[in-house]
Amino acid sequence: MNEEIEKRIFELADTKYKEFHSGLCPNTNNIVGVRVPVLRNYAKELSKSDFRSYLDNAKNEYYEEIMLQGMVIGLSKMNLEERLRYVKKFVPKIDNWAICDVFCAGLKFANKNKQEVWKFLQQYKNSMEEFELRFFIVMLLDFYITDEYVKEVINILENIKHEGYYVKMAIAWTISIAYIKYPEITMKYLINNTLDDFTYNKALQKIVESYRVSNQDKAIIRNMKRKI
Repeated sequence: MNEEIEKRIFELADTKYKEFHSGLCPNTNNIVGVRVPVLRNYAKELSKSDFRSYLDNAKNEYYEEIMLQGMVIGLSKMNLEERLRYVKKFVPKIDNWAICDVFCAGLKFANKNKQEVWKFLQQYKNSMEEFELRFFIVMLLDFYITDEYVKEVINILENIKHEGYYVKMAIAWTISIAYIKYPEITMKYLINNTLDDFTYNKALQKIVESYRVSNQDKAIIRNMKRKI
């Protein structure tokens, strides 16, 4: 099965996309070049077959092989306990931002299992592994910027202290989305926080870049930038 999957991945590859995407994923040298929508369509096929056998024996040689596994975990029909087992097994395979973010976006089962998934995610809160921590943060971003959880999410972000670039960028991104959805709550935090200068300024930058923020509010946010 692995040989068939690898062959299919190479058949679906786009050379120009490989060059483009490789530039977005530095230090990732195993990209074949399959566009995400194309890979997702293939994942849908696999999710309707013997997906357990596939997931239990899948190879991790190529970037697309790993991303494909993450997609199948999100798409296949299984109960919550089994899916979380596969998620836990997959997380250590995440080694770049793109695999992380595409994987998280596909875990839509979290919407119907907020409390259980929240509890599951806490095991990653204090991880020192850059992409385990990014996985945790992006899951908060994708599924927990809500009335019930937003204040707790902000508090968690405030207490994460990690020097990884992709952790800091994830925190900045999450704060910007929190501001867009809950401007008053997030503004209070932005006025009084212990974020490092890089992460804080990146959060402001992402807020200003959003088309969902008014020009008046953008002017206020720009004036809050710290001088480094």
